[in-house]
Amino acid sequence: MAWHFCLFRPDRVKALVNTSVPFLARNPAVKGVHMFRTVYGDDFYFCRFQEPGEAEGYLAQVDTARVMKKFLISAFAGPTYITKEKGINTIPDPPSLPSWLTEEDINYYASNFKKTGFTGGLNYYRAFDITWELTAPWTGSPVLVPTKFIMGDQDITLSLPGMEEYVKGEGFKVHHFIQQEKPEEVSKHIYDFIKKF
Repeated sequence: MAWHFCLFRPDRVKALVNTSVPFLARNPAVKGVHMFRTVYGDDFYFCRFQEPGEAEGYLAQVDTARVMKKFLISAFAGPTYITKEKGINTIPDPPSLPSWLTEEDINYYASNFKKTGFTGGLNYYRAFDITWELTAPWTGSPVLVPTKFIMGDQDITLSLPGMEEYVKGEGFKVHHFIQQEKPEEVSKHIYDFIKKF
């Protein structure tokens, strides 16, 4: 959302620091979900989340804390796949939590998702093609706001076509949840960039 806000209203933003999720310029020839489906296949989580009710159904069959562990840690093993037959059980249970994630964290996230369900978060993925349609007037438009993008050099996002040319600089030797894996370093990068403005 921050990327689009900067694209739509650069006059309202001094600068942006974004982590882990890159700006994906609108490709007028290919909708976003189709691009993910072409690169990763139908069972890629992004594609599997498209059908309303399907993901909610299989997520409801598993303890919410277990769902959180699976999703927060599965990003380390490469693309996350969810088959229609196995649902969330396609993702293996992690053997242990990484040092940056505690049971207390998991319980906090799980307690909140137990109250709200997963539909709100899933709708982000479901709106991806609608966003593609609505952003047609900005096809080819660059983000004009001074921007710093920070991601881990082991993030699965680097496997997207064209990403290695887009991302420059040293790596953090971490995965997708960079702000949790390296909080001090990320905070310093954010502060050092934003203080210029």
